[in-house]
Amino acid sequence: MQHRLLLAVAALALSGAAHAQFQKPEDAVRYRQSAFNVMGAHFSRIGAMVQGRVPFDAKAAQENAAIVATMAKLPWQGFTPDTEKIKSRTKPEAWMEMDKVRAGADKMMKAVADLDAAARTGNLDAIKKTFGDAAATCKACHDAYRE
Repeated sequence: MQHRLLLAVAALALSGAAHAQFQKPEDAVRYRQSAFNVMGAHFSRIGAMVQGRVPFDAKAAQENAAIVATMAKLPWQGFTPDTEKIKSRTKPEAWMEMDKVRAGADKMMKAVADLDAAARTGNLDAIKKTFGDAAATCKACHDAYRE
């Protein structure tokens, strides 16, 4: 079931959907979690290359960075006010500081766009630099707003 949901989120992302509509708050939570999950899976593949755990493959880095850049735009639609009380790993502070969450999201999307641009060059050193910057934006939000 979760695998099908992840595939549905990925298909939605690649189809260029601008805004998600949710029938229930739980749907919004599953949507944002799935978008983060897909993004994280592809980000981790780049990380494995950056850290030397797998051989560098410029084409794979480009493909994964493009998916990360697309997925990075999606989860924020799932942070709707009616999802605040739904059990998830989002800390209560996120709802009180949603402007900061959105600013962090913007920062992350910029860093991920830079990673995508670096990946398109095929230059591992450029990818390493931008990967670190993107990872730092993810970590900042996780540290502040994720249980």
